Amino acid sequence: MEYGKGELPPYSAVAVAAPDRRRRWSVRRSRGVRVLALACLAFIVYAQWKQIQPRLKGSSVSQLSVEKLNEDLRTCSKLRSKPQDPIGLGRERNLRYVDGHKPTLIKNATIWIGEPVAGTSDKDARLGKGYSWINADVLLEYGLIKEVRKGIDVTSLSSDTIVWDAKGRKLTTGIIDMHSHAGVDSLPELDGNADTNEMGSNITPYVRSIDGLNVFDHQIQVIKSGGVTTSLVLPGSSNNIGGEAYVIKHAVGKPDGRNETSIADMLADPEHNWRYIKMACGENSKRTYGEPGEHGPVSRLGESWEFRHAFEQAAKIVQAQDDWCTLAESVGVEQMETYLPQDLEWETLAAVLRGQVHVNTHCYTVPDLEAFVDHSNEFKFAVRAFHHAHQTFLVPEVLKRAWGDSPPASALFADNMWYKAEAYIGSEYAGKVLYENGLTPIYVSDNPVLNAQHVVFEAAKAFGYGLPYHVALASVTTAPAERLGLGQRLGKVKPGFDADIAVWDSDPLSVGAAPVQVWIDGTAQFDDPVELKKPLSSPLEPLSEVPATTEEIVSMNDIVFTGVSKSFLSPSKLHLQGENSTVAISGGKITCVGTCETELEIATKSGTKVIALQNGYLTRPFTVFGSTLGLNAIDAESDTDNGGGTGIFSRGVDGLALETKKLRYAQRYGVTRAISAPKYSGQMTHQGTSVGFRTAAKHVLDKGAVFADDVAVHYTLDLSAKSGSTSISNAIGALRRKLLEAASANTTAADPYSEAAFLGKVIDGSLPLVITVQSADVIASLLKVKDTVDAAIASSRDSSSGISLVLIGGAESFLLADELAAADVGVVLSPLLAYRNTWDQRRALTGAPLTNGTAVDALVAAGVRVAVGIEEDWLVRDVGLLAGIAYKNGQGQLSEKDALDLVSANVYEILGLEGSDDTSEFVVFEGSPLEIGARVRAVGTGVDDEVIMLV
Repeated sequence: MEYGKGELPPYSAVAVAAPDRRRRWSVRRSRGVRVLALACLAFIVYAQWKQIQPRLKGSSVSQLSVEKLNEDLRTCSKLRSKPQDPIGLGRERNLRYVDGHKPTLIKNATIWIGEPVAGTSDKDARLGKGYSWINADVLLEYGLIKEVRKGIDVTSLSSDTIVWDAKGRKLTTGIIDMHSHAGVDSLPELDGNADTNEMGSNITPYVRSIDGLNVFDHQIQVIKSGGVTTSLVLPGSSNNIGGEAYVIKHAVGKPDGRNETSIADMLADPEHNWRYIKMACGENSKRTYGEPGEHGPVSRLGESWEFRHAFEQAAKIVQAQDDWCTLAESVGVEQMETYLPQDLEWETLAAVLRGQVHVNTHCYTVPDLEAFVDHSNEFKFAVRAFHHAHQTFLVPEVLKRAWGDSPPASALFADNMWYKAEAYIGSEYAGKVLYENGLTPIYVSDNPVLNAQHVVFEAAKAFGYGLPYHVALASVTTAPAERLGLGQRLGKVKPGFDADIAVWDSDPLSVGAAPVQVWIDGTAQFDDPVELKKPLSSPLEPLSEVPATTEEIVSMNDIVFTGVSKSFLSPSKLHLQGENSTVAISGGKITCVGTCETELEIATKSGTKVIALQNGYLTRPFTVFGSTLGLNAIDAESDTDNGGGTGIFSRGVDGLALETKKLRYAQRYGVTRAISAPKYSGQMTHQGTSVGFRTAAKHVLDKGAVFADDVAVHYTLDLSAKSGSTSISNAIGALRRKLLEAASANTTAADPYSEAAFLGKVIDGSLPLVITVQSADVIASLLKVKDTVDAAIASSRDSSSGISLVLIGGAESFLLADELAAADVGVVLSPLLAYRNTWDQRRALTGAPLTNGTAVDALVAAGVRVAVGIEEDWLVRDVGLLAGIAYKNGQGQLSEKDALDLVSANVYEILGLEGSDDTSEFVVFEGSPLEIGARVRAVGTGVDDEVIMLV
């Protein structure tokens, strides 16, 4: 028998014999056989009837506990019940409400309800009609939203009501993160606190994230400071079936208004209406568990068997239970010879098949997605969401074939990709494409992969990539609430919903938006929150021009732009004249900025393309420092990586591999230059000399491909330094010895490309020394090393100049801001927004409302030379937005130019390089590159005078 795709045979299927067409038996013989068969069947039926006849007369033969049998019978009704989404409207109080908490009236707020006005058709609602911000008050009482309307009279409320003035600021429901490991993957990362994956077996539906959730994980509070009130805490993705997940609220213990400190008290739904499970397809399981010749899975083929075999075991349990329940109800429990079949190992998966558990599955690629859709149809269970889901936008029809009433949502990153093979194919426009195909995009953090404090920023970027505003905001509020089965209680600002609220200092989908206060179940979560000084702003407008999902790139040498309002090229270069200036480009170079009447006339006559911009910006291109750009194509794939090692000192220029997808995207987002060093041991570690190159070059011999063969000498002194030196102290001591030996050397190294030769250049000041470091303690030790080496240089070489020291990383550098400024040590913050990801970053500043600023603010205030790098290559799309965060949250310390210099001119100043004032290197934006929604329209690449246009 043949089976088509989606109609795979169950593993219990038996072979079907082909019909015998010879028909040699006579009709008489055939009839004789039939008579014999009927006689045998009659005998079997008679024997069975005789066996059960005493039972039917009421004679009990069971020796089992009747009490236990009755309990089992009561369980039958539970097994057959299908949970319903719990109601919101109609409740008098939230079951999570803590007695004694006072009502709160939030006055004068600009509110996003989360749904269109009554009477809006479904068609219009999908287009965003009926959605708007409204001015109103919100009353919170008994853990619920009681009223949302204008002019609630405080005198009509109880005398103990707390009145909080929103001052016109934006108010939304609390943010919901549908993919988090907060509490089970506690921060900072320590082996003793790692409880994300149960790796004793590949199939573990029986384990539960709730059993490893660390209530004292500080990251739970950091996440809440980003307006996140609710998270789905999932087991990890090492296992094909990882175990049960739980929805929590980010309020822990008495400091957060709770009566007790417990995991149970954090559960968002005390009634336990729905259950949740995590499954995972693809690379992780076969990499973790596959041992060729011993056990699988070692391939996706094997993974499908693992899934189907597990579901088959669960299906057998379901069938056995249903048979027992049917018989017990028919003959009475007193007649039963066995108890209800139950198996804790398969109970959760059996509940999945009964529709009682919401399935969330980590799946990236088309074969993974299609296989899992097949499994859902074979075993008849619904999938609530595919997580990561990088390729779902390519196969919307496959998702629509999944079993159930509603196709799976896609729980996505906005633009995080390329980190492994199954993340290589993806698109920043995925959410837009999915929505246009009638599917649901949801944006998530996978905390701590991304800091869930900023999960709303993922939705903001999706808006910038063309997802309608109402859908983008829904992707972190109403959409996850509905997929969790809690859509009548969470995700909207309406009476009857849980009183989970965030009030923002700016539009939540704008760059740098931060809450000024957060309420969970009606209780304010921050006693003395830091509020950044920002002017009251209007809600974001829809994008004037929604970007296409596949922008075409065209090379041209001659083009004219009008409508340019600001230029940030070197002041000594071409100046703007007025807010509606023209930029003329000829032969790949900028020839005029201003009125450019002659150039416009020539362009009109010659047919040169003239493009009218709205709020055009002309800037220097971005330069990325510290990434693996040019030395890696897929982070986790060794064949695409330059490599490195703790005992190896090499030159980045010798390993450059250009014209990769990463570099093409870098160009498209205005990054024309990168400075990259070989790895020490892994991502964001460095050892050797870095190379400066242009991202548009096809190979190193291209004209202008490499602008600096050896930019700096790099070493790593973060926690990974112990892998090569056994201890941080030994690593610092080894570096000191190398530098002192170089300072005392009287001869030139025989090999000009050796480590000793390059250290000689550090000593003579011709190359900077760049150290990858996060800890303030190690930074303090480095400053002492610098003093020692500088003294040795002064003694042996009669020179007053010391080494040029630069730090990259710098999570805790703010603690030594004054000392760094005094020593003239530059800092390249990477990441810009550090958090307690590792032990050596545990004192990082996470920003408002928890801390007054972040590292960049403290360093700038102290006069330290600062730049911003990227710790992972996918961030090439976000370089301008990172500068925008520093600008928007800097409380006036930085101008727009200062912010843009963080990712351009400051890099060169810190490293002692000449910057780019070449008129063939520039970026033309439509809209501010520091804001959501800006589009790159043209890039002068600096290679062969090429200008690329995005049309």
